[in-house]
Amino acid sequence: MKKYQGYFIDLDGTVYAGKKRIPAAKRFIDNLKKKGIPFLFVTNNSTKLPEDVVSDLADNHNIHVQPANVYTSGIATVDYLNRTNKKKDATVYIVGEIGLKQVILGSGYKLNSKDPDYVVVGLDSDLTYEKLSEAVLAIRNGSEFIGTNPDTNIPKERGMMPGAGSVVDFVRYATQVEPIMIGKPRAEIINSALRRIGLNKDQVLMVGDNYNTDIMAGINAGIDTMIVYTGLSTKDQVAAKQKKPTYEIDSLDDWEI
Repeated sequence: MKKYQGYFIDLDGTVYAGKKRIPAAKRFIDNLKKKGIPFLFVTNNSTKLPEDVVSDLADNHNIHVQPANVYTSGIATVDYLNRTNKKKDATVYIVGEIGLKQVILGSGYKLNSKDPDYVVVGLDSDLTYEKLSEAVLAIRNGSEFIGTNPDTNIPKERGMMPGAGSVVDFVRYATQVEPIMIGKPRAEIINSALRRIGLNKDQVLMVGDNYNTDIMAGINAGIDTMIVYTGLSTKDQVAAKQKKPTYEIDSLDDWEI
């Protein structure tokens, strides 16, 4: 069993199951902390700030980490902007919630709905036709189109609600422009997380419960992957896939760090 110098870890389905605790996940995280092994929670959720995720983990799951341990698709979007932006005073139009806006605007980008350099589209529970129209018009006029993540749905108490990818796809369809997509299963968020954690591809393991997002993100980025069967994907589903995870486990207790 290979020893890894860092871990990327999904949240929902891996560290917790909705509001339900996964005790093995707490033991897994505590063990990483005890051994001083760096880790990032790599999540497609762009609506929350890292501080919000940290509070939720502490208050509801008795898992205590730092904001620096949380890497959202919103933060990955900012890292992409910082890496590719060539202008001193770049502007952006954002379709998204306060967490995404705070991360982007807090990094020095200015809001501009008329002729922004970038249009960033994420999940927005207060979505309106006007917001979508502003995004579409800007992109058709030459703004670069960025999607935070391609999630078609997100699990809520009411059921599987529309995800950020549904909003992104509206704009894509109306503009006929393919977005730069940041979140899982795209490799961009994993490559950015590697730069953030300061390790090479062969040193990090991606851990998650969802084959189509977590595992495929790792595969697309060329890093080892481990699926844990505590969430979405089942053994039968994974067995039918051509590309397999590097490891498959029933519980995080089964993995020796």
